[in-house]
Amino acid sequence: MQEYLKKIDEVIANGKFKDNWESLQQYEAPKWYCDAKFGIFMHWGVFTVPAYNNEWYSRNMYIEGSDEYKHHIETYGPHKDFGYKDFVPMYKAEKFNPEEWSDLFKRAGAQYIVPVAEHHDGFQMYDSELSDWNAAKKGPKRNMLKELMEACNKKGMVTGASNHRVEHWWFMGPGRNFDSDIKDPLKRGDLYWPSVYAKEIEEEWHLLHTNPGPNQEFMEDWLCRVCELVDKYRPKVIYFDWFIQHENVKPYLKKFAAYYYNRAIEWGEEVVITYKHDGFAFGTAVLDVERGQLKDAKPYIWQTDTAVAKNSWCYTPMNEYKTSTQIIQDLVDIVSKNGRLLLNIGPKSDGTIPPEDTRILEEIGEWLKVNGEAIYGSKVWRTAAEGPTIINEGQFGDSEARGYTSEDIRFTVNGSAVYATCLNMKGKDTVSIKSLREMSEDEALSKPLFHGIVRKVEVLGIDDNPEFSRDNESLTIKTKMIETDNPVVFKITVD
Repeated sequence: MQEYLKKIDEVIANGKFKDNWESLQQYEAPKWYCDAKFGIFMHWGVFTVPAYNNEWYSRNMYIEGSDEYKHHIETYGPHKDFGYKDFVPMYKAEKFNPEEWSDLFKRAGAQYIVPVAEHHDGFQMYDSELSDWNAAKKGPKRNMLKELMEACNKKGMVTGASNHRVEHWWFMGPGRNFDSDIKDPLKRGDLYWPSVYAKEIEEEWHLLHTNPGPNQEFMEDWLCRVCELVDKYRPKVIYFDWFIQHENVKPYLKKFAAYYYNRAIEWGEEVVITYKHDGFAFGTAVLDVERGQLKDAKPYIWQTDTAVAKNSWCYTPMNEYKTSTQIIQDLVDIVSKNGRLLLNIGPKSDGTIPPEDTRILEEIGEWLKVNGEAIYGSKVWRTAAEGPTIINEGQFGDSEARGYTSEDIRFTVNGSAVYATCLNMKGKDTVSIKSLREMSEDEALSKPLFHGIVRKVEVLGIDDNPEFSRDNESLTIKTKMIETDNPVVFKITVD
């Protein structure tokens, strides 16, 4: 490990980017990512063997009195006899076919994919020299990440990876509180190492200053793991979860970013790091909002990550699914505000993608096939949105459908066309768009609104020649009666 740390320092010393925020603020997001609007996220791993409640099973099964704790004893026996590690041989992924997965993602209209490379449980989905607890050496004995990245690259999709390793510091700590299989001595490379437990962590694990925080040995191991992931598989996106914002992580986070950006320059590639909250200094990477959206258009690009299921990121038989219409509506809203959507699915432990996940992805793909010109490569228009539905900005606010109306319009621009997407037109044949109304010269001078010429109006996916008229209230478009639940896109050619 010391040799790897030395190599990391050398790359930083000889590269453009240094491990400080001032240097890292020279970073600019690549054009491919600015143009990409829809990606697919995957939570798949050992936690899909118990497939109970959610992907936090490996933690919650060790919390005495929890639902998972009781379920584990009833189903598998006492923790001292059957712990989380004993699920690993049961994780066989015998039906995993990366070509079939990549075909589905392509049909869904995805431009990039981000599989989970290592989740909080510490099991790596790729071959690693730093631990034997990985899918190439145990369980399925296949390099899942590599196989999937290669299949998706062949079909023209950009491939990334997510790393949630830093949460492993405390993730299985509660297993030390009773007679379980988590016992000292634990050493670096073990599945359960370090499983730190302290009352302060259990009460404040979500805060920035938990004590004891990740120590030097753990953080050096973290840095080497993430840099190894970069060096072996060259992902063009690295996604981090929230705990990277801990004060002890920040110096290593800067080192990783400088290393990754410098290595990308060596390879002639353009890469992205996504982060939550204020894990990174603003402008040094791309902001991600978990299960939520931003209220208004932003001058900077950003990302939402959410899931097809409301209650879990991984597969469970208890998953409660969103509708594809809800997801498409959110996609349109996000893109209109300079965001992109990273949508998570949860494959089963055998390597198959559940029919519910498949259906949702295919329905999104069908909509994008018709309406993609309003999404792919589009840019923010001078007005992002109009209508009565208010988006509550922030995380964990997208589980329930928002109740969009025919007055809720979202705008993008692509070439000479403004795309006005009505989020809910079912049962209607007329839409009124206030942001494209006629204005007097005096009004146009006093308000930064559209004051151009509307040349033509089309409805994407509908064989119609819609009538339209403008007055000082709105641009009114009359088309055929709309029967679909999905958003309807009006392509408006302007001068």
